[in-house]
Amino acid sequence: MSLSTPVTVRSLPAFLSRSGQWHLLSGIQEPNGGVARYHFIAENRNARVSTEITGYTVSALLELFDRSGEESYLEAAARGGDLLVRAWDSNCSAMPFEWSDSGVLPEHHSYFFDNGIITRALLRLWRTTGDQRYLDVAVCCGESMSRDFVNRHDIHPILALPGKVPVARDSRWSRSSDCYQLKSALAWLDLYEVTGNESFRAEFEWTLERALQSHAGFFDHEPQNQRIMDRLHAYGYFLEAILAVAERPEVRQALAEGIEREARHLRAVRDEFERSDVNAQLLRVRLWANAQGAVPLDEKAAAQEARWAAAYQMESDDPRLDGGFNFGRREGVLSNYSNPVSAAFCLQALALWHDYKNGITLADRRTLI
Repeated sequence: MSLSTPVTVRSLPAFLSRSGQWHLLSGIQEPNGGVARYHFIAENRNARVSTEITGYTVSALLELFDRSGEESYLEAAARGGDLLVRAWDSNCSAMPFEWSDSGVLPEHHSYFFDNGIITRALLRLWRTTGDQRYLDVAVCCGESMSRDFVNRHDIHPILALPGKVPVARDSRWSRSSDCYQLKSALAWLDLYEVTGNESFRAEFEWTLERALQSHAGFFDHEPQNQRIMDRLHAYGYFLEAILAVAERPEVRQALAEGIEREARHLRAVRDEFERSDVNAQLLRVRLWANAQGAVPLDEKAAAQEARWAAAYQMESDDPRLDGGFNFGRREGVLSNYSNPVSAAFCLQALALWHDYKNGITLADRRTLI
């Protein structure tokens, strides 16, 4: 496969190469290139293919390729990108949140958040390969985010297809319009940098302003510790996103306060319910915020979070599990899910931690998965 830019091979720690092999050999990526939302461990079967999770995995595979130079990772990323190109529904100009070869799905929805993750994955794949198809679909997704989801007051989280009718919201964070949406709004900023289209930049700035105004109350009135852990995952998205503008004083203040808030809640509830990806998200934010001179690194806390994330990497004689990351544990019992998002976030966080400890300059924050 021809590359549009030269590859800079970074260090891939040996123990993380197992995660790379899990991505290639576990079957979490289906033959059609799509990636299952998760693998049910006890039942030994995959969930349905998710376009969002395919996007995350494309980015993770490109991270592995950048660090190792192994073509197999790039080839797998391209298969995922090709599935996303096929999944784009040109009839209604939308990206469905799930995919099947037969076209038969229980729901036909499009999520604002998913579109942003997919856009950023396709842009990273386009930068690596130069394949115009990936850029074209990325632009289509970004335009859909602006045209179909943005309303006079906020962002519709979910639309029913093909009519693009907003789905009713509820108390679940994924069905609300809140600060976490800024992670996907990064796609607009990335598209602006590529296309020069000022409307993309304006959409990002508008979403940033809303997020900075509301983020401090994201955990208010949430009495259930298990739901706090899920909200920590979503709040991590907000913290990851503001790294893009960490030079701004108000953002540096939000980063410092947000890291402290995330760390405090995590330590208060993790014995009851812990998600592996939350540890990884917080660690990534700490490391990049420090590298950007925004928030000094608390090394003791970072080392603790690195240990917690690493503990979820599975060891097994079964290639469907070995090297992957478990979703989390409740009351000390591991979940039934081998999770691609957990794998992607933990892989990158632990690789960045390895870089930091070895004095290696951290990769640009644009590589954030």
